[in-house]
Amino acid sequence: MSVLVKICGITNADDALAAVEAGADALGLNFWPGSPRYVTRERARQILSVIPGGVLRVGVLVDETAAPVEGLDVLQIHGEGAQVPAGRWWRAIAAGKAIRETIEKTPGAEAFLVDTPSGQARGGTGRTFDWTLAAGLEAKVILAGGLAPENVADALAAARPWGVDACSRLERAPGVKDHARMRAFVRAVREWEERA
Repeated sequence: MSVLVKICGITNADDALAAVEAGADALGLNFWPGSPRYVTRERARQILSVIPGGVLRVGVLVDETAAPVEGLDVLQIHGEGAQVPAGRWWRAIAAGKAIRETIEKTPGAEAFLVDTPSGQARGGTGRTFDWTLAAGLEAKVILAGGLAPENVADALAAARPWGVDACSRLERAPGVKDHARMRAFVRAVREWEERA
């Protein structure tokens, strides 16, 4: 089975199309106003309209569980206060020694995105963590936090996750993707799969 490749923090249709052309399996749109990658509902509808079928459309929410727009396939929930949403959802959890415990206490989540938050930032920090903390878990794990073309093969080898998620290290500026780096990231994942 292929590793799911998610590119998060998509803020415009051009970047969405470039991510799809690069081979991304999922695109994340951030609906948290505190993020430099925040998209309004109207902007999200424009972006979603260009994403072809077969590519997962992920809505990134903080302390909310209601889909802000139609057309999202999965909700990625950050924050401890959020209730369990209806439909498909992924729980974002902070990297640390309590990963396994958090997974065991979270029924119903399809997958768990393990990220490196920093202060008020709920992801997209560009900071990595000890990937072995996410290895050997009895759940679908998506590694996030500082992943880039240069280190994603090491992360995959260390944790053998179900998926990987990259954001800030694929950008020219916050919210503006570097199309060449997106292609390099997806290529690095697929090359690792061929060798593994």
